[in-house]
Amino acid sequence: MSRIIFLFFINIIIVISACSPNTKVGEKVPEVTRPQVVAAKKVADNMSAEHFPDKVEKVEKTEDEWREILTAEEFRILREEGTERPFTGKYWDNKKAGTYYCSACDLALFESKTKFKSGTGWPSFYQPIKKAYVGEKTDNKYGWNRTEVVCGRCDGHLGHVFDDGPAPTGLRYCINGNILTFKANE
Repeated sequence: MSRIIFLFFINIIIVISACSPNTKVGEKVPEVTRPQVVAAKKVADNMSAEHFPDKVEKVEKTEDEWREILTAEEFRILREEGTERPFTGKYWDNKKAGTYYCSACDLALFESKTKFKSGTGWPSFYQPIKKAYVGEKTDNKYGWNRTEVVCGRCDGHLGHVFDDGPAPTGLRYCINGNILTFKANE
């Protein structure tokens, strides 16, 4: 029994550290404000980034309304700030060209051309389609500071962003694949 408990805690440490930044405990992550959003036209499938609107209309629902439209796993991640185990979610190894959308509100978040292999077991991107599409907030859980990323339309938890990504941004958006919908380019 003690071996099972030990292995459980080792697994938790691996999951937390795989998607953690290179910051030290107590190191301050600057507070970033959420983007202000206003009404915009519906985004067509697989449009190039320059054709996406700069601002989006906010979607607000009660927790019961979210439970009705999301799977249990999507609700756990998006509404309760959960995470999937590494190498188990959808799209962590997807190499197809297309666009990744929020499963809750269908906002286009990332294009496949910004996806890269991070080795963490989660889909990783170096930039969102538009900055306003992905909000940021400080996450002080687990004893260190991280920057949580949320959907700019529905405020659903997507994952975290770190400063150890590739050029041109140097960022790594570490995103839960089970809360994404992928639409391949035609």
